[in-house]
Amino acid sequence: MSTGLVSRGPAEAPAQGWTLGGPPADYVLGHVRAVLPDRVLDDALVAVRDGRIAAVEPHQAGLEADVDGQGMLCLPGLVDVHSDGLEKEQLPRPGAELPLEFALLSFEGKLRAAGVTTAFHGAAFEESGGRGMRRTLENARRICAAVAGRGGEGLVDHRILHRLDVRCPEGLAGLRQRLAEIGDGDGGPVLVSHEDHTPGQGQYADRAYYERYLVGTRGVTQDEARAYVDRLIVDRDGRLDVREEALDWLGEQARAGRVRLLGHDPSSAREIEELCERGGAVAEFPTTAEAAKAAREHGMPVVMGAPNVLRGHSHNGNASGRELVARGLVTALASDYLPSGLLGAALLLAEEGLAPLPETVGLVTGGAADVAGLRDRGRLEEGLRADLVLAEPGRPWPVVAAVLRAASGGGAA
Repeated sequence: MSTGLVSRGPAEAPAQGWTLGGPPADYVLGHVRAVLPDRVLDDALVAVRDGRIAAVEPHQAGLEADVDGQGMLCLPGLVDVHSDGLEKEQLPRPGAELPLEFALLSFEGKLRAAGVTTAFHGAAFEESGGRGMRRTLENARRICAAVAGRGGEGLVDHRILHRLDVRCPEGLAGLRQRLAEIGDGDGGPVLVSHEDHTPGQGQYADRAYYERYLVGTRGVTQDEARAYVDRLIVDRDGRLDVREEALDWLGEQARAGRVRLLGHDPSSAREIEELCERGGAVAEFPTTAEAAKAAREHGMPVVMGAPNVLRGHSHNGNASGRELVARGLVTALASDYLPSGLLGAALLLAEEGLAPLPETVGLVTGGAADVAGLRDRGRLEEGLRADLVLAEPGRPWPVVAAVLRAASGGGAA
């Protein structure tokens, strides 16, 4: 590609329009290590036109750029397809609930510092005590409204991951209403994740992990935790008809193309088969290697948690993200609750030799964009959104130096 199109000689004026909030629609970024989907291009130049990537090519001697990347890694903006961090930001400690709009702005700062330019915030359609912030339909609606109000024109493209507890009748009614209200929409696919956190199956196949959580967070005794879980299982086993109704309805929505359906915590090949039959598109946090392998055999993207990768194992005894990545069974990482874990996990995987750097970066960029069905971002390729991150790799942990989110022309997928 001609460098005359994308860069200037010393006599030409620099691009105009730089602000404290972001870059102009047109600019040239030089002297970076560009992480492409299949390789790293050292001493590269990235040209942006109308908020889109115009070219990525070697930075030839004598050509000036608007910004000198100083040899830093240049990555696509990170895409976080599953974040419950807003809940934690809203309730940083028990009894200290913050205004939701303030929490969203505060959390946006953490997303930016982590290099995240697109974030899907979990809105839990359920009525439950939750695990920290009480989950209610009212709070789910408030999260949806706050995210819509902040939108995608600011520092981060804020979106919603609709989370349905399939044994909660109130949650099912609430999600039906929500989808009727938003209709087909024009901001990209509507993401819905269905889950069942009843102890004794799924994420908490070993109920002892859930009981230990209760002891650690609610100050109850081991006997009290055991009795609580006994009551919870009995109560939720009485709602199997709700579960069947919810899964049937979700299947109708998915097969009709009204939602992009994610199956949360699948634990077996049979559960993957059932997810495929109902039109599911993504396996989210599979709890076993068997489920992850089955998902990939069906061509499904597989999402694992970045905290799992950082720690080297699941916090509740399930499959190790590192092991699944090493086996080629993972296509994306999500923050779950820790945005800063995304880039750290990606570079750690490369540092430990479990996969090449372009592949591990792809887990938090292009692979994550594929999970969300967003085709306009996630890769340093001509024509895609110029959401860019400059990072110092560090040993062992990276530092995000700058985030350049597309100023205009980006548009939605």
